[in-house]
Amino acid sequence: MIDFLRGPVVHLENEYVVLDVQGIGYRVFCPNPFVFAKSEGPVTIYIHHHVREDAILLFGFPTREEQQLFRKLIEVSGIGPRVALGILTGGSPDSLVTAIYQENITFLTKLPGIGKKTAQRMILDLKDKLDGFGAAAFATGLFAVPVVEEGDGSSWSEAREGLKALGYTDTELDKVWLKLKKDISPDDSVDVMMKRALQMLFAG
Repeated sequence: MIDFLRGPVVHLENEYVVLDVQGIGYRVFCPNPFVFAKSEGPVTIYIHHHVREDAILLFGFPTREEQQLFRKLIEVSGIGPRVALGILTGGSPDSLVTAIYQENITFLTKLPGIGKKTAQRMILDLKDKLDGFGAAAFATGLFAVPVVEEGDGSSWSEAREGLKALGYTDTELDKVWLKLKKDISPDDSVDVMMKRALQMLFAG
């Protein structure tokens, strides 16, 4: 089984990257392929090698923690690799782990492909199996699940998608949202939110 691949990214799509490993192009499906666009040289992608009767698929992640969390997710009844990938696309690992610890059904059911019953199964099956995932962040409260206030959720959701398309990760955007939500107005447009978020990202 393939554990990781290393090489330059030679092609990007919305759902996958193509990695050149010694002259062989590997198509790797990722939660956010554009995160790898920032690097001009070789990148390391941690792989889940999925084999089924009609296909062999590679799912890839920028960290080993995400790789392991993906594998935990697909152990839950009703969650296959595609749904697990959508879950990691819709929320950062820290936010996801925190939501499971807090039994936050509302947050989990907003993730792609997750209904109430599947969210309940995620909590039941995973709550006691995630001690090694984001434990420090959960304990300190640094990555509390973002609460979207009425009136600003739509604009931030659109701004977030735009920022993700620029290559920013869910973790980076969650950190920005924790600061940004204190100063925004319900009347702020998507452009205004993106500009403010970019200022924060550039400032570090």
